[in-house]
Amino acid sequence: MLFSLLKTLHILACLLWVGGMFFAYVALRPVAAQLLELPLRLQLWVQVFKKFFPWVWVAIFSLLVTGIGIIHLYGGMAQVQWHVHLMLLTGLSMMVIFIHIFFILYQRLQEAVKTQDWQTGGLRLGQIRRLIGINLTLGLVTVVIASLGKSVFM
Repeated sequence: MLFSLLKTLHILACLLWVGGMFFAYVALRPVAAQLLELPLRLQLWVQVFKKFFPWVWVAIFSLLVTGIGIIHLYGGMAQVQWHVHLMLLTGLSMMVIFIHIFFILYQRLQEAVKTQDWQTGGLRLGQIRRLIGINLTLGLVTVVIASLGKSVFM
């Protein structure tokens, strides 16, 4: 019962984070770039991130708590399969990238928008976009690793 609950919450947190990045990167970003001039586009992204990033923090917290719980139920790191170690590596990498985005680039983007420094804001948004692209790729790879599990890594 506990294992099923932890696994369900883990999957939901993953879907929230990776699905949100997929929507933002594949759907919202190209439309915003096509329809909005840079000042409006930057303001849009600051507001989108303001709504999305708290959910990413919830996802990160949930992924860490449920992942550690699942590993504990299996008897610890020494007892889990290779693919779990790989998922942990990709997940922690994603978290480090997000922390950089949130505490450095997003703060600089907000400041640029606040001071109407559109050129700097555009540069910061570009940096955020690239790192979200990397995180999206890592997230999708992690989902594949989780889905295929030990059958691929035996």
